[in-house]
Amino acid sequence: MAKPVAIPKKQAVRGSRSGRPIMALLDLLGRRWTLRIVWELRDAPLTSRALRTACDDASPTIVQARLTELREAGLVELEQGDGYRLTALGRELEQTLLPLHRFAERWSKHINSST
Repeated sequence: MAKPVAIPKKQAVRGSRSGRPIMALLDLLGRRWTLRIVWELRDAPLTSRALRTACDDASPTIVQARLTELREAGLVELEQGDGYRLTALGRELEQTLLPLHRFAERWSKHINSST
């Protein structure tokens, strides 16, 4: 299990000098491929290679960098033999993102029907 990561108060993150936890989380999730990796891990653990394939053959360097960041944040863990999977905290994030996914599906239909 990944060790907890403390976010120091008032730590500057991209786009914010406040260091508020929401800004730190949005900074992490806003990095290229991060949300896609979380999304692809929602159903089952994936090896690094399977994850890259699921992410449209994203650069191995980028995928590994994001996995490292997600592990340090306590959202993803590497399970021997199975690959990467969401931690309990990562699953909570996934559940938080599901309403946004449902909205995006409805929004997409709305946009496509009005054009």
